[in-house]
Amino acid sequence: MTIQRAMRFVDAPPSRVRQLLLDAQALPDWNPAIRFIDGPAEASAGVQYATTVRGGLSGSWEYTRIDEQHIDTTWRVPGFLETGTWRLRPHEGGTVVTHEFQHQGPLARVLSNAFRGVAELRLDRLSQQATRFMK
Repeated sequence: MTIQRAMRFVDAPPSRVRQLLLDAQALPDWNPAIRFIDGPAEASAGVQYATTVRGGLSGSWEYTRIDEQHIDTTWRVPGFLETGTWRLRPHEGGTVVTHEFQHQGPLARVLSNAFRGVAELRLDRLSQQATRFMK
């Protein structure tokens, strides 16, 4: 099992960060592991989205918990399961975002080195998207 955790200050209000995290169809814009995702525009916990990830594998994406300051997700493809958490905390006009995920499965073990630093990369890309049109 691989576990990653990172924290970043995002210079955008929690509502903007939350909006990006809950726009599943826009996830490929800032998360390059996801190539395609299809499902309802409005995020709801327990709804599965069909997805294609890097390498062409098909699977599913799901929000398992959606609160004001806490979003949990899972995505899976054959041999791989990611369970992720996003925590949002307002701070001085912006948001402190903590992202943590863990991987399970045989494909996850094979790819474990490739996921080093991914939590930081996701937070950096999320921050870029969140501040893109705010300045």
